[in-house]
Amino acid sequence: MAGARFRGRSAVETLLLLPLVLPPTVVGFILLVLLGRRSWIGQGFEWLFHQPIVFTWGAGVIAAIVVAFPLAYRTMLVGFESVDRSLKDAARSAGAGEWQVFRYITMPLASRSLSAGYILGFARALGEFGATLMIAGNIPGRTQTLPTAIYMAVDSGNQIWVWSWAIVMIALSFGMLLWANRYSGA
Repeated sequence: MAGARFRGRSAVETLLLLPLVLPPTVVGFILLVLLGRRSWIGQGFEWLFHQPIVFTWGAGVIAAIVVAFPLAYRTMLVGFESVDRSLKDAARSAGAGEWQVFRYITMPLASRSLSAGYILGFARALGEFGATLMIAGNIPGRTQTLPTAIYMAVDSGNQIWVWSWAIVMIALSFGMLLWANRYSGA
């Protein structure tokens, strides 16, 4: 999308960013409709793998990716757009192909934005609650995520588990941000 100019680009970008502004439960509901047993996607998945996609670990991963994608996409897009076009043109004039320009010019120059996009996306996915609950459920030992485990522990009044899971989330987030700060030189 960074270099693409086509009619309807604004509509495509709006669609890609929509999960960022929709409530996660709405995103989860839409995924449930798209991937459920009555949809052609859900039926196709069930035909291929002999099991439904909803209320599985895979459904939780899909929900986390869909909800986290807009943050990662926007951050990475800015990185790709910031690469000086004259550098890419110079590489092409020297005989480099599009893949070589991408691999040796674009990717290294956009690497910090790519890393930031991955980190933002992972952080958003790590805390996802609503969409994963809608499409994957909260089946302990099967589809339960850290946020749903914390919610269930709070609901049952089990403070030891609440603190245990919260400390795991804090440690993961702290480690990820520490790594990002060291890598970016901040």
